Amino acid sequence: MVSLSDVQSSNAQITNTLPAGLVAVFVGATNGIGEAALKEFARSTRSPRAYFIGRSQEAAARITAECRQLNPEGEFTFIKADVSLIRNVDSVCRELQSKEKTINILFLSCGTLRFGEGGQDIPHHYQEKKPLLITQTDTSEGLHLMAATGYYARTRFIVNLLPNLKQATGLRRVVSVLAGGHEGPIDVTDFQGKTMSMINIRGHLVSMTDMALETLAEQAPEVTFINDYPGTVKTGIGREPNTLLVWIITIVLMVIGPLIYIPIRESGERHLFFATSAKYPPRIRLDAEVEDSSSVPLSEGVEVASGTDGKVGSGVYSIHWSGEHAGPKVVKLLAGLREEGMAQKVWQHTVGEFDRIVGSVDI
Repeated sequence: MVSLSDVQSSNAQITNTLPAGLVAVFVGATNGIGEAALKEFARSTRSPRAYFIGRSQEAAARITAECRQLNPEGEFTFIKADVSLIRNVDSVCRELQSKEKTINILFLSCGTLRFGEGGQDIPHHYQEKKPLLITQTDTSEGLHLMAATGYYARTRFIVNLLPNLKQATGLRRVVSVLAGGHEGPIDVTDFQGKTMSMINIRGHLVSMTDMALETLAEQAPEVTFINDYPGTVKTGIGREPNTLLVWIITIVLMVIGPLIYIPIRESGERHLFFATSAKYPPRIRLDAEVEDSSSVPLSEGVEVASGTDGKVGSGVYSIHWSGEHAGPKVVKLLAGLREEGMAQKVWQHTVGEFDRIVGSVDI
């Protein structure tokens, strides 16, 4: 485990080791983990330029004011958008690219436990087999809402903004806050997870994310890709529960949450560490003995992490909230998926959905 003191020590070095004017994009940052990470970025950097995307203009006004108090030299720009729609993602990316040529950090924490309104329930025969199935509705683009925000929109942001990340000098990071370490089987007959229980869809989407990040790392070996599990953090993701299971989880957390929650400030600090520390170097750093010079140097006792392939410093990381590698079981599971050609299957499906929705994989 990376101790909180090591995390804080690393973050305290950002102003001395990383250049002024870092550019970061936070998707899903008007509450919870994204907001906390944005504030730590504001607190710990010199003259940053941060863009944050969400749906609440009211929350954005408050967050902007707070960030400016934390860093009067920084620029903090809110872009209002519903990123469950791929067309909206493309619109946001066009706006970002009109303002910035390079991006250092892409932080993705958009998501929902709500599955929309007005859609069709999953057929009764599935309910008989799997009583915890979600009541599924699609977005207007035909994507299952939970998968739309948890996988498709995030992947689209990365694809669109990867050229900007590659052009950055020094730090280049993608951090997706999902559930690293909780990978599971991928069902190729139901990539969107429309007929899955909430329990099964998590592992399915996490593994799809790993496969997609590995594919993207082949295109951009100079960029670090992280899929992390944030632990139990009190956020706004369950504020609109509309399934029995989510209601149950919400009630249980009301009782035991105060005993197990990771403080929101600590979550922000840890995610800033994920986004800046040399513990997670890009794949292009071929010599494992050479520290990644584009990020914050390691503190004594902190070692470079192993990637999703089990190799030290291989550029794509599935990590627990503690900052450590997901473990040998995940490495074995992902190796099996690769042997089945799953990375190619996932990517072919993903590009196919983008093409169906917008007519091209480019914006």
